[in-house]
Amino acid sequence: MNNQITTKNEEQALLLGREKIGKLLKMFSLPAIAAMVASSLYNIIDGIFIGQGCGAMAIAGLAITFPVMNLSAAFGALVGVGASVLCSISLGEKNYERARLVLGNVIILNLILGLIITILGLIFLNPILIFFGASSQTLPFARDYMIIILIFNVFAHSYLGLNSVLRSCGYPIKAMSLTMITVLINLILAPLFIFVFHWGIRGAAWATAISETIGFFALILIFMKRDKIVYIDHNIFHLHWIIIKKSCAIGSASFFTNAAACFVVMFTNFGLKHYGGDLAIGAYGIINRIAFMIVMIIIGLSQGMQPIVGYNYGAKNMERVWKAFRITYILATIIAVIGYALAQLCPYFLSRAFTTDKQLIEITVNGFHKTFACFFIVGFQIIGTNFFASISKSKKSIFLSLTRQVIFLIPLLIILPPMMGVNGVWFASPIADSIATILTIILILKEKKLIIQRV
Repeated sequence: MNNQITTKNEEQALLLGREKIGKLLKMFSLPAIAAMVASSLYNIIDGIFIGQGCGAMAIAGLAITFPVMNLSAAFGALVGVGASVLCSISLGEKNYERARLVLGNVIILNLILGLIITILGLIFLNPILIFFGASSQTLPFARDYMIIILIFNVFAHSYLGLNSVLRSCGYPIKAMSLTMITVLINLILAPLFIFVFHWGIRGAAWATAISETIGFFALILIFMKRDKIVYIDHNIFHLHWIIIKKSCAIGSASFFTNAAACFVVMFTNFGLKHYGGDLAIGAYGIINRIAFMIVMIIIGLSQGMQPIVGYNYGAKNMERVWKAFRITYILATIIAVIGYALAQLCPYFLSRAFTTDKQLIEITVNGFHKTFACFFIVGFQIIGTNFFASISKSKKSIFLSLTRQVIFLIPLLIILPPMMGVNGVWFASPIADSIATILTIILILKEKKLIIQRV
């Protein structure tokens, strides 16, 4: 019986090396995109619930929590993304024992990191939020939200990491279904807690915490079943330092991306608070949610690409590696162009969905036009960065992540606002995107030559 299960799952993994690339991208990307869209829609609808039910200052308070959430996500990505790539490469090499050890290390590391972040976050919460731009008006909202999120942070960390591994093991439908179920639970609980129980912004936090906790325990149950190559048993629960080192090296690009995003939001909030006030921070919160949805769709594409590229790279099938990348970046560019068009043509309607405050709407519309000025090019940059992570070229992936956010964007956020006021904050992002995309194209073209030479 076990041999039959192993053979069946080996055949499923082997599809990554045999099936048509377009079909594989559809198979792996659509579930990932559906999960990302569901999650992003929740963030948007959650923001609408908070904006309509708690007011404009609650939206601004929620925006203050973005750097803290990004920093927490950075550590989750360090473990989860790296493990999912390593798992795909292990399957491509038919090293199933290492793939199982990866799962055990994901669980242990996420529990440790999640607990550390929870303890430190709760102890230093007020100073952290003030440091990231909270005012006397927005601090109560940000604090009420983050206390609950931090208490349940260990489950959120583990849920996201395990879901990435499940998808990379060849089960994208299960990963998508679980994500959509948790989002559905969230969407049911959030309006209930906010509008019926009148818990305010804390209601939104409770909805998020409960749904992610349910997702974590569901994933544990899934991996406890021995009907797949990668499963939980007592033999995998020990720290394997070589796996940890490799996994963290691969996931370091995503870690630095999220960590850098933390500082980007921090400097953005500083500039907006100084030159535009709390409402400008609230506007950024709205804009960021819409941008996040488009970016998450593109990341869903890259997640669908990742197991295909990782498997074929491990199997040394370089022609399929390059073809998977080429199709993915074309699709990502189309999505980015659609996002650009929405922001330029419909900014009022997007803003109005979150708030009825006329001043906040006016500031948000202005921000949409400027922040999305070069958004149509971001698809290539995101896919390029994740492509290098997928083939275990972590240094190049880290470099591309840092160029956009640290080397270009943060200095622009410091230099432009004193010269241009609040518009300097809005224009910093498209300028950084343009420069980073040019660098991505150069590195990808160089990598293409290497891949062609290996065919």
